[in-house]
Amino acid sequence: MINQSVIPVILSGGAGTRLWPLSRQLRPKQFLNVHGETSMFSQTLARVSGEPFGPPMVVCNDQHRFLVAEELRSLEITARDIILEPAARNTAPAIATAALRILEQEPNAIMLVLPSDHVIEDNQAFRDGIKIAVDLAAVGHLVSFGLVPSHPETGYGYIRRGEVIGDNSWQVERFVEKPSMATAKDYLAEGGYYWNAGIFVFSAQTYIDELKLFQPDILEAARQALQDGASDLDFYRLDRTAFESAPAISVDYAIMEKTERAAVVPLATAWNDIGSWASLWDLGAADSDGNVTEGNAVMLDARNNYIRSEKPLIAALGVDGLVIVATDDTVLIIPKDRAQDVKDVVAALEASDREETISHTRVYRPWGYYQNLDSGDGFLVKQIAVKPGAKLSLQHHRHRAEHWVVVEGVARVTNGADTFDLTANQSTFIPLGVPHRLENPTDQPLRLIEVQSGDYIGEDDIVRLDDTYGRH
Repeated sequence: MINQSVIPVILSGGAGTRLWPLSRQLRPKQFLNVHGETSMFSQTLARVSGEPFGPPMVVCNDQHRFLVAEELRSLEITARDIILEPAARNTAPAIATAALRILEQEPNAIMLVLPSDHVIEDNQAFRDGIKIAVDLAAVGHLVSFGLVPSHPETGYGYIRRGEVIGDNSWQVERFVEKPSMATAKDYLAEGGYYWNAGIFVFSAQTYIDELKLFQPDILEAARQALQDGASDLDFYRLDRTAFESAPAISVDYAIMEKTERAAVVPLATAWNDIGSWASLWDLGAADSDGNVTEGNAVMLDARNNYIRSEKPLIAALGVDGLVIVATDDTVLIIPKDRAQDVKDVVAALEASDREETISHTRVYRPWGYYQNLDSGDGFLVKQIAVKPGAKLSLQHHRHRAEHWVVVEGVARVTNGADTFDLTANQSTFIPLGVPHRLENPTDQPLRLIEVQSGDYIGEDDIVRLDDTYGRH
C-alpha cells in the first residue's frame, strides 16, 4: 500500500532520429502528436498526475527547455524542477542529478523514472504496477518494469525473472541484450522473459548507494554539476564542465545489470516505445488492405503501407510494405522492414550539414512560433505568431532590415525610440541596426508577415538587449 508520494522523474533527452523527418533536433518525437491528439510528453505528464504522484521533475536538454515549459503550462502542472543537461550523457548521469536534487529535500523519497516518449494504453494497469514497485523500493529494491511479450521481438532488450519476491514480483535473474529472431522465439516459448520497458522505481538513496558502489565517477560528476550549476528562471542549469566529465552510460549498464537489488514487476498493458515508423503502423487502424494512413493521402492497389502527410497530398499506386512520410519540406520513402535504418539517413544528412535534421520550417519559441514561407538571395519571408500576452526580445540586427505586416490581432511595436500599436493590414519598417521589439498586448492571437532583407539572413544575426526568457 502506497503511503508516501512518488516523485516522477521524466527523462526527455532523446533526439528521436528514427522518426525523422517528423522528429528533428529542435522538436523531437516526444513533443509531437504522433499517436493521439496530444504529444507523448503531454501523455506522460497526464499519466503521472494526481495521487500518489508528487509534482514531476523533468530532465531535458537546454534546446528543449521552453517546449517542456509550454507542455507543463498547457496542462496547468507546476514542475518540481526542470533540470537542463548541457550535454548528452545517457540515463545514468541524468538520474544521478535528479536523485541528488531530490535528496536535498526528501531523504526517503521514492522515484519513478520514465521516458517521455512511450505509449502505455492501460493507465490503471500502470498504476497497479507502481503500487507493487513502490513497496519493493521502500525495502531497498531497484525495480524494472517488464512487458509480457506478445510476439518475438528483436528490437527490445529482455529481462529474465528469477526467484519470486512477492505478489507479481520477482528478482531479476539477468538482463538480456536485443536477441536474434530465433532467440526471441525461444524466450517466448519458454516464458519468464519480459521486454525491458526502461521504466524504474527506486528510492533516491538506494540509487545513490549503488552509484557509490559501481559508478563513483558518475556520482562525483553529478554532485559537482549540481554544486556548480545555477538557477535560470524556472530551470536549473547543470555545470557543463562537471557534467561532461561523467561517462555516457545507461542506467541499465551502469547499475541494473550489476546490482543484487534488481527486481522486476510485469505490466499488464499494451506498450510501445515508438522506436520507428513501423511502430506507428503497428499501433494504427489499418484498412482492409493493411494500410495505415495519417493526413492527406490517397492509395490505389496498395497494401501494408504506413503513409503520413503533414501537408501535401500523397498519392500512392501499386506499392506494398512502404513507409512514406511527407512534411512541407521533406519526403521519406523506405521499405517498412527497414524502418530502423532511418537513423542512417539522418546521419548522412548531418554529415552534409543539412538544416532538415535540425528544425522544421515551423520553429517554436517561448513566445509562440515562426514559420519560414519563402527565401532567396538576400531575403526571407516568415509568418510570426505571438501568444496572448507574450513578447519577443528587444533586439537589433547587424546584417538585415525587416518589414512587418500585421494580418491578425494587435501588435505592440517598439521601433527605435517609438512604441505604437498596429492592427490588421498595417505595417512598419525596421532599418538595419535599430532596436525593436514585438509584443501581443491582448488575449487574442497575433499573426504577422515578416520580410527580412540584407546581405546575411540567419537566426544568429540577433543581438538581444533585453529578454523576458533570459536568452540575452
